[in-house]
Amino acid sequence: MQIGRFRLGMRTFKTSLSVVLCILLFHILGRDNPLIATISAIFALRQDMTTTVNSGKERILGNTVGSVAAMVYLFARSVIPQTLFLQLVLLPILVACVIIFQDGIGNNTGIITGIATLILITLTTPQGDSIIVALDRIIDTFIGTGVAIFLNSILRPPNVEKQREIENDLSDLKEKEQDLQDSLAKVHKKIQDKEKDEEKRS
Repeated sequence: MQIGRFRLGMRTFKTSLSVVLCILLFHILGRDNPLIATISAIFALRQDMTTTVNSGKERILGNTVGSVAAMVYLFARSVIPQTLFLQLVLLPILVACVIIFQDGIGNNTGIITGIATLILITLTTPQGDSIIVALDRIIDTFIGTGVAIFLNSILRPPNVEKQREIENDLSDLKEKEQDLQDSLAKVHKKIQDKEKDEEKRS
């Protein structure tokens, strides 16, 4: 549906619906805060099932790594009650570890997710709470991703939406092709300049 320059597409509708379903599901299950689940659903929701599943995997992996790092922080806090010291020293080290590990396993798209999860858990968990909080965050991610996959399985985009998505993909490919051609032209020019320099020297 489109009114002038403003358009309500299927993805917009599914994103809003995913928030509603996460909140409703948490209310039914008696879980505390649907924040992580709703964010996970929004980030995991893509145009089609394949990209949604791939995005969900990346987010779950990133969230798991961030949660494990948060467990380390919470354990250290239970042993060393110096909260400010841990925030200034240990937390930045754990952030770096999350980045290095995610990059090492090729999950670069999950880096931001992992860092956000780590910081969210460590800075919002009250003193004295156990590392079970971190495990709950992982479960929340699974719930949000599951909601996104469920919505994409039952609400598939109409032909108009698919056509628009294809056009957007083609536009991106054309831009990348142009960038590649520009790069090749620069390389070709450098080779020609180098050959001219060698001819002058000879």
